[in-house]
Amino acid sequence: MIHTLANGIRVVFTPIKGDVGYCGIIVGAGSRNEKPDEYGMAHFIEHTIFKGTKKRSAYAILNRLDSVGGELNAYTTKEETTVHAAFLLRDFERAAELLADMLFNPTFPSRELNREKDVIADEILSYADTPSEAIFDDFEEMVFGGSSLAHNILGTTELLASFDGDAARSFMKRNYTTDRIVFSVMGDFHEAEVIRVAEKYIGCQEENLSRSPRDNKSAIYTPNSKVVERDTHQCHVVMGCRAPSNYDADKLATSMIASYLGGDTMNARLSMLLRERAGIGYNVSAEYTAFVDIGLFTIYFGTDSSSLNRALRIVNKEIERMRTEPFTQVQLARFKRQFIGQLLMSSIDNEENMLSAGRSVLLYNRVVPTEEICRRIEAVEPADLLRAAQTLFNPDGMSQLIYK
Repeated sequence: MIHTLANGIRVVFTPIKGDVGYCGIIVGAGSRNEKPDEYGMAHFIEHTIFKGTKKRSAYAILNRLDSVGGELNAYTTKEETTVHAAFLLRDFERAAELLADMLFNPTFPSRELNREKDVIADEILSYADTPSEAIFDDFEEMVFGGSSLAHNILGTTELLASFDGDAARSFMKRNYTTDRIVFSVMGDFHEAEVIRVAEKYIGCQEENLSRSPRDNKSAIYTPNSKVVERDTHQCHVVMGCRAPSNYDADKLATSMIASYLGGDTMNARLSMLLRERAGIGYNVSAEYTAFVDIGLFTIYFGTDSSSLNRALRIVNKEIERMRTEPFTQVQLARFKRQFIGQLLMSSIDNEENMLSAGRSVLLYNRVVPTEEICRRIEAVEPADLLRAAQTLFNPDGMSQLIYK
């Protein structure tokens, strides 16, 4: 069920059986909506909406669901900010009211903000101390430099120090518009109950529609290779390129390529080559992230400096094989079975399903059923994967960043 409230906020409800319910407010605004003097603001807001509202202290917010066995959380991405909860069914209204209060009525008390800035600063510095994570921020700067996707989500300690409640409210007013907000609910509820609660706590908010289109301009991409000297035991490598967007026909094929090369399974191709056969890599992965206008495909691995060149040759050889040799029907059928199995295994996470439904409504104004995705996977042909790989792994479009 998808229902649009009078103020433009959409409600999506997915009924399931069980004693636990889930709900979340997903806002289609994240770090890419920040101006240069706001870098890190979306993440700052995610933290500080927990610090007080017009009717609650930070202590009251944290205890509202925890005290009845529920859970409260939030996250920020390049394009979204989300606050969400898991709770016993009887506490649905309590959870919905709390999320609405946090998102629509934050007070950003100065004392709490100053304390939280220390927490966020520690997060920023801790992240910078982890090369296997920091390298992705530097790589995205290489690939998306000059666009709103280039800067990292956490921001800098220097800008963080300048943030205050007025700046946070200004960002929210500009970006947290009602046509960019979805309230997602999952649980053993009646549809009428979901609408009643949504109208009471979400629908009462003032309509605030987007006044200007989202900035989806991607800067001209110039492939680049870079080596950064860092005092680390391992060499860390990220290679990749721009990839299809959420609306591109090759999105599914690209997701399958990422899973095949470096997904979560132990038999992912690059893991087998680098870790199991060559014994020169422990952490190996391939990831594909799609945005509304573009995407990013990355391959990451860590290896000893003496094995770096060998590892690069192995990965590049596999990339070349992907773009020149199509899967056989037998190979593809075997991989489809694994890919669908992984998809169905992940679908047992109800809270993630609730959030996924909200994101789907933000992107497509519909929820894409798992059964439909499985049918699309079954319809993929070797030529589809080959075409996607040839576009993705164009030698003139690959970038590479090495920490050594």
